[in-house]
Amino acid sequence: MATKAPEVAGEPTQTGTALLETATAAIQGFGPINKIHQHLCAFHFYANDMTRQVEAHHFCAHQNEDMRQCLIYDSPDADARLIGIEYLVSERLFLTLPESEMPLWHSHEYEVKSGILFMPRIPGPIERQDMEKIVKTYGKTFHFWQVDRGDALPLGLPQLMMSFTRNGQLYDHLGKDAEKRFGVKFEEEREKRAYMKGPDLGIHPKANGERNGQKTELREVVVTRKPMAAESATRGFV
Repeated sequence: MATKAPEVAGEPTQTGTALLETATAAIQGFGPINKIHQHLCAFHFYANDMTRQVEAHHFCAHQNEDMRQCLIYDSPDADARLIGIEYLVSERLFLTLPESEMPLWHSHEYEVKSGILFMPRIPGPIERQDMEKIVKTYGKTFHFWQVDRGDALPLGLPQLMMSFTRNGQLYDHLGKDAEKRFGVKFEEEREKRAYMKGPDLGIHPKANGERNGQKTELREVVVTRKPMAAESATRGFV
């Protein structure tokens, strides 16, 4: 079964609130949202725990040919929860990153070529035109809402997420449930995408967390300051 988020904590939306939203929507512009042009469905796992896997619906917009940014929801439904974000960059941009940054990014080659990354309801020939580009990209993803553990609100720190890189990692029941609901067949699509090529220089060895788990943690840092007089003297103001 796909990850089912709990009911969001809080009272039902009141009629007055809904009317206000209708009024503001008729007046205001939503440029960044209106730029979204595609819906990608994929699966993520927590960077420090591959056993925690979730279905992730990306609604993406191009910034330019080398970068796109995506809002991630737990479903494609109107009441879906916004659970994270992902940035996708070309191999060219990825190679400009500091080496210390690279482990935070994951490759998309396996996701694309295996068929588990797909565009719901888009005909295969059209979908593959874009997959030929995505297969060469890298992504950086954080989830803010840990719906897989039943949280009714986005609790805790944002967590780095990763994507799958080989067979046998994605839980079979998650894949089969998505295939049934969206009418796709991963194995058939895998065969049709066999011709696709990943990054021109191969998957960078520092990508995918360097294959070591990573977890966002909050640490207390004690900052000591000099007495104001001493600080002023240091700056030459005394």
